[in-house]
Amino acid sequence: MPDAARSNPDWDWDETVLACDLVAHNDWQPLAVTDQRVVELSRVLRRMSLHPPEARLESFRNVDGVSRKTHNLASSSPTWTGWRSNSSQRDREVMAQFQKAPDAMHRIAKGLRQNALNDTPEDYSSLASFDEESVLEGRYLLRFHLVRERNQGLRQRKIRNVLAHSGSLACEVCDLDFAQFYGDRGQGYIECHHVDPLHITGQRSTRISDLALLCSNCHRMIHRKPPWPTPAELRAIIEAQQARHNG
Repeated sequence: MPDAARSNPDWDWDETVLACDLVAHNDWQPLAVTDQRVVELSRVLRRMSLHPPEARLESFRNVDGVSRKTHNLASSSPTWTGWRSNSSQRDREVMAQFQKAPDAMHRIAKGLRQNALNDTPEDYSSLASFDEESVLEGRYLLRFHLVRERNQGLRQRKIRNVLAHSGSLACEVCDLDFAQFYGDRGQGYIECHHVDPLHITGQRSTRISDLALLCSNCHRMIHRKPPWPTPAELRAIIEAQQARHNG
């Protein structure tokens, strides 16, 4: 298909966060195409594996597009007094998140940049099942997060450690034991969750104390939407719901 009939992929949440981070650090003003920060971000976005090569045009996330996105974001702010460009709903949502919690959003942007330097797209081929279920970290950081959770050597060390201390594998949130519930079919099954998101911890070696063993339902409930609760916080939510229904 000729490029004239195609367009680049829409900006993902993660990409929009990186552009908004520039705007926030620029006193909420857009950046020109000649700004070195725009040039650098263009390189980062082209390196990230969010969009497959076959979906990209030559103009994918070039400096013109990045500069234009910073204007879309800046003009989506309620305090903007200049000409308003055609910002998207995602632009407005990300801008609102930055203005509400700038420190947290700056940490997320820092984590995105760090992970772009270590991006290996082939690592993520089996991780699409969570892609539409997380908002706070978007698809990109979530994939790095899940890669750590699916480190089989670390997972087995965690399981052996728990079995040595308790003798069974039960969800740390709801206490479901797959073996007790499903018999032989559930023997030895449990999911592994990395408790602290990458935008909080940054890149570091993972220890078994960083992992929690969860049933599938509790694991997905944690990843479903921001803010990500810890296993203890999700347990408290369940207990509050039970008390409400029993009261």
